Amino acid sequence: MGAMTASPGRRVLLAAPRGYCAGVDRAVIAVEKALEQYGAPVYVRHEIVHNKYVVQTLEKKGAIFVEQTEEVPPGNIVMFSAHGVAPVVHEEAERGKLATIDATCPLVTKVHKEAVRFANEDYDILLIGHEGHEEVIGTSGEAPDHIQLVDGPGDVAKVEVRDPSKVVWLSQTTLSVDETMETVDALKEKFPQLISPPSDDICYATQNRQLAVKQMGAEAELVIVVGSRNSSNSKRLVEVAKLAGSRAAYLVDFADEIDEAWLEGVSTVGVTSGASVPEVLVEQVLEWLSLRGFEDVEIVKAAEESITFSLPKELRRDLREEAAELIAQRKAEVDSGER
Repeated sequence: MGAMTASPGRRVLLAAPRGYCAGVDRAVIAVEKALEQYGAPVYVRHEIVHNKYVVQTLEKKGAIFVEQTEEVPPGNIVMFSAHGVAPVVHEEAERGKLATIDATCPLVTKVHKEAVRFANEDYDILLIGHEGHEEVIGTSGEAPDHIQLVDGPGDVAKVEVRDPSKVVWLSQTTLSVDETMETVDALKEKFPQLISPPSDDICYATQNRQLAVKQMGAEAELVIVVGSRNSSNSKRLVEVAKLAGSRAAYLVDFADEIDEAWLEGVSTVGVTSGASVPEVLVEQVLEWLSLRGFEDVEIVKAAEESITFSLPKELRRDLREEAAELIAQRKAEVDSGER
């Protein structure tokens, strides 16, 4: 090419870590194991994890997803999603004579326990999170009288507490690290005696995925995040990419949702995926990009992850037998009521 400068090569920066976190992996395997062990149907309350493809795949295997516990016929097994549930949901399952498998992520359970402990000590609890998100509903349900939601820094002005010397903040596990700290700073200004959770509530996976995207966004003109619209941690990755300097960032469930127009004038594309996304979907995106000249893939490594969680203990018991006993119990209650 002589003295001409070569046009910059098209390349892909692939984030590591990306995709499945330990809590999602455990929850998805729990549904598969329950179906293997007990046969279909296994009812799951709420999407097991916030990913379209995962939910569709499990439905094909015989999982039935319901929004309300009451939708599950008595004598069945119901599984609670990785996002956790409020205590009333356990009560509903008991009333409905259902055997339960709790696939709540252990890192979400940790936040639930913090909520219970601080409520017992009569603190006002400020829960930083997104209104209506499944995880927030579950955590708030542990101590509704003590917990108020703070949805970002803009919410701080309207927060009122009983005793400013007894206030603690907790958070949803899948938030933007930077925005959460901004909210905490604003809360500390208002309540100087605000105490922090014993350990960070935003989970390791959320933080690591954001870290990788931050490194990537500085170099990539376009960032593609594989994930579903209702996945909080995936949506945060799009925001983090833009803040890190990427010109554009988009959330797609599947490769065929990518618009070729996005590639105009782009030489570096960043690719990552949310914590509930199977790697096969990322591979399809890489394939789509390589067909369009983006064949050179570089890994951007922000952290090593080796965390795994053991399966829900309920999978080690015979739940079908338990469910049958619950049905017999209901029948006995009905019979005695009719006498």
